[in-house]
Amino acid sequence: MNVTNDEQEKQVVSKQRVADHGEVYTAKREVNAMLDLVKEETERIDSRFLEPACGTGNFLVEILNRKMEAVRKQFSKNRYEYDLASAQAVSSMYGVELLPDNVETCRQRLLTQYLETYRQHQHAGPEVELIRCIQFLLRKNILCGDALTMLQREGSPITFCEWTFIGLDGKVKRRDFEMAELLRNVEYDKPKAGEEGLLFADTGEPTFVHLPKREYPLTDYLKLPDYE
Repeated sequence: MNVTNDEQEKQVVSKQRVADHGEVYTAKREVNAMLDLVKEETERIDSRFLEPACGTGNFLVEILNRKMEAVRKQFSKNRYEYDLASAQAVSSMYGVELLPDNVETCRQRLLTQYLETYRQHQHAGPEVELIRCIQFLLRKNILCGDALTMLQREGSPITFCEWTFIGLDGKVKRRDFEMAELLRNVEYDKPKAGEEGLLFADTGEPTFVHLPKREYPLTDYLKLPDYE
């Protein structure tokens, strides 16, 4: 689904959708004002964001804009490093949305924004393998479900993928966590040096440590779609 700029600025699609789902989009001015409250985090390539009612992606699109600008500033002179960092930026953004049409629109908006920004920064489009990787990350990170019940539309638990990029060699470690498990107070601990804590918490801070539902072998980031 293609969304025009005017449509993106709409806060209400229809009165019926407001009545049925309470659907009201946040305007761009408010989005930026709220993100400015955590400005430094939005400009960190690897900082993770979860939007539990992401709609068509107003918050996530702006977060992607800020992260891609950080990628440009740090890696624009090295195409390989730029590609790797841009994939890491996309991998760090998560969304849950109740309505399937909004989910598809959100994924498409993020992909379109990524491709347009990439071309502006690199004066050429990304390779097919990279596009495929970005599409895969968006499918895994932008989910159709209810963040209150923590269930996907078909009834299975909402499950997030943690993507840990290892250095500059292009390797990624994937671990899957159920949303309900992430929010359950299993064990209070402070991560040791080199360990990961809660998926959406800063490492180094006291946090609840959870075991992943599934782990995958260390993989080249461009090959992630092959290990589904």
